[in-house]
Amino acid sequence: MKVNLRKINRPADHAACWCGSGRAYAECHKAQDDRLDGLKRAGYKVPNRKLIKTPAQIEGCREAGRINSLVLDAVAAMIRPGITTQDIDDAVAAKTKELGGIAATLGFEGYPASVCTSVNNVVCHGIPSKKVVLKEGDIINVDCTTIYNGYYGDASRMFCIGEVSPEAKKLVDVTKESIELALKHLKPYSHIGDIGYYVNYHARKNGYHVVREIGGHGVGLQMHEDPYVCHIGQLNKGMVLAPGMIFTIEPMINEGTGAFYQDEHDGWTIYTADGSLSAQWEYEILMTETGYEILSK
Repeated sequence: MKVNLRKINRPADHAACWCGSGRAYAECHKAQDDRLDGLKRAGYKVPNRKLIKTPAQIEGCREAGRINSLVLDAVAAMIRPGITTQDIDDAVAAKTKELGGIAATLGFEGYPASVCTSVNNVVCHGIPSKKVVLKEGDIINVDCTTIYNGYYGDASRMFCIGEVSPEAKKLVDVTKESIELALKHLKPYSHIGDIGYYVNYHARKNGYHVVREIGGHGVGLQMHEDPYVCHIGQLNKGMVLAPGMIFTIEPMINEGTGAFYQDEHDGWTIYTADGSLSAQWEYEILMTETGYEILSK
């Protein structure tokens, strides 16, 4: 006999909802559970309850995202030619502490800094250094994750240092546009594959390649949670995106091929294989009943 596992632990209609909202189940998550059950029976992959944040968790993530954006705002205010990427790390550490947060990357699996700074042909995970001085024409991704009251905010921004080449500016702009295009089509009960489809479509349309192997992820209670968000995908494929899910969209788009390699000495820095430029933007997204909310960018 086939059993629908999602229904085993359902509360009674009049009982308190499993999400902790205090509302009756019939007035809270019952309709969503019914819809996800139907999608599962139709053969779609649906999220389990662990991937759907409760109202209290959503509020915690919303505040962490706000703090994370303020840290990135502080970077935006100070970044310029002549500073080092270590200066950026110092600024992130100071602003995070001032706001009452914790820099999530510091010490994470041995990572030695409070932020990732990826310059020019660095795809991601660039380690700040006193030796890396930003100069006119550089592009840099600053990737910041902040823990606030136990919740995680996560986003990254690209910065053009002084006057950059038209080619570099286009790459930076197209990468951000790819997220915006995906967001135009993002709606409750759409699919993860839709995100990858639109990101990759826009990148390839402009002659670029998306890094397939490194992507977005669930976030909020931990720095990295399920599901994995690949930025190459197919429409109507992959996990259903239900209200209450929080995840990042963070395409890494290369001017050349999508190939890359990892620095064998520091074990973190990812470079484009052909030395071409790479760009990345990252938004933290909450799925809602009516669409989505950007928690940090």
